[in-house]
Amino acid sequence: MNKRIGVFICHCGLNIAGTVDVDALRAEVAKLNNVVYVKNYIFLCSQPGQEMVSEAVKEHNLDGFIVANCSPTLHEKTFRTIAIKLGMNPYLVEVANIREQSSWPHSKQPRFATQKALKIIKATIKKLKRNMELYTQRVGLTKRALIIGGGIAGIQAALDIADGGYEVLLLDRKQSIGGHMAQISETFPTLDCPQCIMTPKMTEVAQHPNIKLLTYSEVEEVSGFIGNFTVKIRQKARYVDWDKCTGCGECIAKCPSKPLSDFNRNLCKGTAIYRDFEQAVPSYPVINKDVCLYFQKGVCKVCEKICPASAINYEDKDVIKEEQVGAIIIATGYELMPIEALGEYGAGRYKDVVDGMQFERLLASTGPHAGDVKRPSDQKVPDSVVFIQCAGSRDPETHYPYCSKVCCMYTAKQALLYKHNVHHGKAYIFYIDIRSNGKGYEEFVQRVQEEEGVVYIRGKVSKVFKRGDKMVVWGADTLTGQTVEIETDLVVLATAMVPSTDALSLASKTRLATDKFGWFSEAHPKLRPVESVTGGYFLAGTAQSPRDIPETVAQASGAASKVLALFSNEFIESEPVIAQVDPEICNRCGYCEAVCAYGAVKLNLKTKIAEVNEVLCEGCGACAATCPSGAISHRNNLRRQIFDMISVATEDYDKIATKFDK
Repeated sequence: MNKRIGVFICHCGLNIAGTVDVDALRAEVAKLNNVVYVKNYIFLCSQPGQEMVSEAVKEHNLDGFIVANCSPTLHEKTFRTIAIKLGMNPYLVEVANIREQSSWPHSKQPRFATQKALKIIKATIKKLKRNMELYTQRVGLTKRALIIGGGIAGIQAALDIADGGYEVLLLDRKQSIGGHMAQISETFPTLDCPQCIMTPKMTEVAQHPNIKLLTYSEVEEVSGFIGNFTVKIRQKARYVDWDKCTGCGECIAKCPSKPLSDFNRNLCKGTAIYRDFEQAVPSYPVINKDVCLYFQKGVCKVCEKICPASAINYEDKDVIKEEQVGAIIIATGYELMPIEALGEYGAGRYKDVVDGMQFERLLASTGPHAGDVKRPSDQKVPDSVVFIQCAGSRDPETHYPYCSKVCCMYTAKQALLYKHNVHHGKAYIFYIDIRSNGKGYEEFVQRVQEEEGVVYIRGKVSKVFKRGDKMVVWGADTLTGQTVEIETDLVVLATAMVPSTDALSLASKTRLATDKFGWFSEAHPKLRPVESVTGGYFLAGTAQSPRDIPETVAQASGAASKVLALFSNEFIESEPVIAQVDPEICNRCGYCEAVCAYGAVKLNLKTKIAEVNEVLCEGCGACAATCPSGAISHRNNLRRQIFDMISVATEDYDKIATKFDK
């Protein structure tokens, strides 16, 4: 097509101009067919740069233009917005990425970088000449949000969205909301009571007119697209009618079945009919049929006999509910790696080797011993405790290479609380590095060392074993170069944080990307840190990666603000650069449906012809690459355009010398 094309070359300070000869590049681009205007500028993204582009488009009556600058993920929208203001179709604007694809990777080869930049621009011109005018599609949206996970992240996001005037469904697989924060003894560095912080928020959630709680429930299936999701939710059988239950707790007090308490990390006994903790929201119990005497042996029924409200229902069944929502926030939290995986530390063999969360329960006033620290093996007060940091974290050879981010701080806090509880006790901390990078964190660590007398030993522990009634810790002090042996009563491992147990299953149901460890992946680590690649999904808290409570709360509010921004619109405009099907060529093989990561391509049940859901399609191009008959193409990325660009890139592939060589 004979289009009048303009090319604008950005210096990007010295990011491009420091390597690419932008003047020589401008001169060569001016010679290309269809190019009627070329201009260099130091920063095209600046306000003067944008105004210059706008004036040039009008003055030279351009049909389309190319901006040769940085990645299109950064400023493509900027220049397409200029086109819209000028009455030009925004899809007649293309970005030639000569920074990330030329100047940066070839910073030591300026002549080659200049040649490559020219090829990138020439190829982009070829593509633009065949670009079609495209238009967005408007679709209505359901202004209702689902939050998966009822920890502090889910609670904060739910309250923010609900306070914004929109209905929220807050789902959690446990009996109560609260998450791991409800298990913690005190928070660093302020030593606040987490229950005192959490309980008001949990109560506010329960009382908020815009929030509907769905506890003891799990997501079964998610279909649809941004603004219009259909979610099937499994409400697990509770065996207690919450509409009748008063939460009196008589059933819990009288239950004869005493399994280990999951909430107390198996440090004490619980009951078969239970609520997670005393301040649980909702306060109504559920029955764990796996340990209930009636379900396992057909005897007991004590809870049914004593319930004054006749709320026990042994015939209860799982119920599948279907909900319509417009946005979904993933706040599934974390778990600690199984302690049994750390055999070198005696974990899983010795009762007196515990993980960080177990020690939190020993310290907690609501814990198994009401805040008195007692070692699990014999209930004696430990006269000394050894803390081992990076147990599974920062260990690429055998466990996880990443830092779990909070271990340095919660270990310092635990050592301090132990010293406050056992005044004569001795606390030792083996560490690799101390990472205290939050507000007041470094001062807190200094206080623990200087005022509380906690001994820090820089080095790794090689072995933990039992000698009599003591635990023996072998390690090395890398500062003195000496080996260390400590006899102690209790060993606490700061084990690695890992994704929630149902994270991968949920990722499969929602078609969301995760990294190789199972943490949910964000769209961009800096520019879109709370958004998923798939539209309509947002991330909050430790579902994404390890982080502390302040960062979790901040990110949850960030995710909520994205949902509120979405709901402020009356409709959604879908991106038109997506797949399209030629029904005359489609051979009904279904390969496109199988390969689509977003469920956007389906075979019509009647015609068996592939059809694309334009709102759900993310334009990844996988279906077009897979289609054996060539029936699926990608708008403005047609095969002919791709081949045109390849021909430019390879036209003098065998030549080494360039016209920029001197």
